[in-house]
This record gives sequence, C-alpha cells and structure tokens, in this order.
Amino acid sequence: MKIVVTGGRGPLGADVVRRLEGRGATVISASRRTGVDLATGEGLEAALKGANCVVHAATNRLRHRTVDLVGTRRMITILANQPTPAHVVYVSIVGCDRVPQRYYRTKYECELDLAGSGLPVTVMRATQFHTLIIEIAQVAMWGRLGVVAKGMRFQPCDHHWVAAELADAAMGPTPPAYRRVPDLAGPEQISLAEALTLLRAKKGKAAPRLITLPAIGDTLRAYAAGANLPDPDTKIGGFSFREFLERWSRSTS
Repeated sequence: MKIVVTGGRGPLGADVVRRLEGRGATVISASRRTGVDLATGEGLEAALKGANCVVHAATNRLRHRTVDLVGTRRMITILANQPTPAHVVYVSIVGCDRVPQRYYRTKYECELDLAGSGLPVTVMRATQFHTLIIEIAQVAMWGRLGVVAKGMRFQPCDHHWVAAELADAAMGPTPPAYRRVPDLAGPEQISLAEALTLLRAKKGKAAPRLITLPAIGDTLRAYAAGANLPDPDTKIGGFSFREFLERWSRSTS
C-alpha cells in the first residue's frame, strides 16, 4: 500500500509517516525538503503517481492561500485523472466554518473543494494543538505581564494522538465518497490566562499580571463565543494540556 503524506517533514506529518511505516505501508514523505512543492506543483504529480491514499497534512499559516488552497486544488486535479483515485485523508480545524479568520476560512474552502471533487475523502477536524497554545501564550507574555482577550478559551489536543487517528484512517477502508468523521479534541478546556499561568509555573516563575482586553473584532468575538470549541459528539482523547506541558517542560529543560 502506497501512502503519500503531504507535509511529511512537519511535526504532525513526520509522526504520521513514522506510524504508517511501522505498520508496513510504503510511505512517501512529500514536502519541499523532499522536492515536492504544493504552491508551485513541483514534484507533486510524480509523488502522487500510484498512491492508494494521501494523508494531506501540509499547511502554512502565512502562505495558506497558495500552500493550502492552491496546493489542495492541484492535488485534486492530479488525483482525479488517475485510473483509481486515491483516498484523501484531510486534517482540518474545529470551527473553521465558524471562526472568520483568514487561515480558518482557507481550511474550510479546502474542505468544500474536496467535498466537490468526487474523490473518496475523509475529513478529520481537530482542535488547536497543545504546541500552538504554547506559542500563543509565549507571544502574549511581556516579562511578567500577560495580555489576554476576554473569554478566549481552547480545548487543545495532542498532535501525536491526531497523527495516530490519521494513520488509522489511512490504513482503514476507503470510503465510497466524501465523509467527515467525528472531530477530535483533548480532554480539557483551558483559558488563555490559565495557559499563561501554567507555562510560567513550569518555568519556575510567578503567576503573570494579567491585562484582559475586550474581544474586539469578528475573530476574537468568535473565540469568546466558543466557535473554536468542539461540539458534544466530538471524539475526546490524548493528553490534556497540563499533561502535555509537563512533558514539554522536561524536554526543553
């Protein structure tokens, strides 16, 4: 079984590659570092030739229109012209159809394009990864001062667990058409203020002095309304943010 993993050198994609190889699949890691560029199309057709499945994990938060959207459309065109279209497993974001942030909207556009492609597709949405919450918390800190938006909460998940779910979908049966499987989320909701406090505590520092700003703008208002949070039928799993942070702090100490 030949499986192509786009973004196969990123944190999520590399984990998917390792898991699939461990299960005996022939895996192609498709990234710019392996000569495959979704934005330009370089090397993409050759990488996809003969693929039984494509785990589409490539993304770029800054160049999302070219890497995510144009790249997805290039991939759809190539796969649609193959004798036996590959099963596409696409990882998206919980709330991408509700949060009016450009990156989220692009992810939703990719979902819509895949839904209309006629290909066998599995879309798996996940909440923000723990690593992203750490990045956001670090940006929000200015010395001991923390700046947070009112009502901003997350229910983040462990990207290693998401990688395992993607690998299971790739190795499983091919669906007859487009489908969305249950969304994925971690076991714990956490506010940005709590994330700042926990992150500082793991570094042996005192709790931050918080400045809470009103949720100004459509995106922050959507977060304050919980548009990024999972629905009741979401699949819960992986480490909590506190558990992940404990492991992260040990690995960086």
